[in-house]
Amino acid sequence: MTDSVLIEGLAVETVIGVYEWEREITQRLLIDLDMAWDNTVPASTDDVAQALDYAAVSGRVASYLDELQPQLLETAAEGLAACLQEEFGIRWLALTIRKPGAVPEARAVGVRIERGRRS
Repeated sequence: MTDSVLIEGLAVETVIGVYEWEREITQRLLIDLDMAWDNTVPASTDDVAQALDYAAVSGRVASYLDELQPQLLETAAEGLAACLQEEFGIRWLALTIRKPGAVPEARAVGVRIERGRRS
């Protein structure tokens, strides 16, 4: 299967960082998700219940990061990937988390991971 559901540029405000001052504020993270999903069933039935609910996924991303409040982007990515795979039955996903402004000379820094099997 090569079908995907995409969520790109999801902005989430959360506590993240290793410095003491970072633990006292929220910072914006930008999340991109590419999630393997068989779109043939919802396409053939036109039934939203058969589709991957990207609004629910987006909401879960925000609530998970708000609950976790990790120090590292790597921790956020690993935990978030596992959470989404388990809760939504996503077999494979590519997840990018960017932290704009973390390095003044760069637009953003971040991590990208892939987890699971695409087919």
